[in-house]
Amino acid sequence: MALDTLIESLPSLFDGLGITLLLTAFSIVLGTIVGILLATGRSYASRPIAYLILIYEKILRGIPLLVLLFLIYFGLPQIGINLDAFTAAIIGLGLRSSAYQAQIFRGAINSIPEGQIHAAYSLGMNKLKAIRHVIMPQMLRLSIPGWSNEFTILLKDTSFAFAIGVIELMRQGRYIQVRDPDLVLVVYLLIALIFFILVFSTNKLLRYVEKKYQMAGYQAEVHR
Repeated sequence: MALDTLIESLPSLFDGLGITLLLTAFSIVLGTIVGILLATGRSYASRPIAYLILIYEKILRGIPLLVLLFLIYFGLPQIGINLDAFTAAIIGLGLRSSAYQAQIFRGAINSIPEGQIHAAYSLGMNKLKAIRHVIMPQMLRLSIPGWSNEFTILLKDTSFAFAIGVIELMRQGRYIQVRDPDLVLVVYLLIALIFFILVFSTNKLLRYVEKKYQMAGYQAEVHR
């Protein structure tokens, strides 16, 4: 009976897996875009802007993810901003990730010799063009190892979206458990296996990308 219930519930788990992957994709894109802007601002903007970015990073890194999700989903409606659970999860996951990705990108920028941007100025480029054509391509390549690590962390962190009602992999597992409590160990072992396979395969793929675009003598990392 329990095995039949588990087999019947597999499509639901795969539906939850699809939501988990969508959460990861949207959140990593948001985090990457914001992270690049933050890193560039910390490195090249005026001191007041750089200081504000520093405060942003410290706040986002200092707030537990679950608290941040609650603030966005349950707190913002108090000031008239209503978001569905999926959108709230993307914003929470993406903004928190951006604070860590900013460290990765800034570390990459700092590892690029300063003379390169001065050389770009001597060729007639302004600061924006120098950043875009000289710094940015190198920064992106140097950031791959740290970014890969952040991607896998974010993938696992999507399970926190369960707490605000997103019907992702963990919540689908919870529904199965409620229907048949005897399956609790099997269900969560299966979910753990799914996450392991996702993380393992993603690491392999990103490791290949890292080796392909590796720049000898440079390294940029972030420690969480």
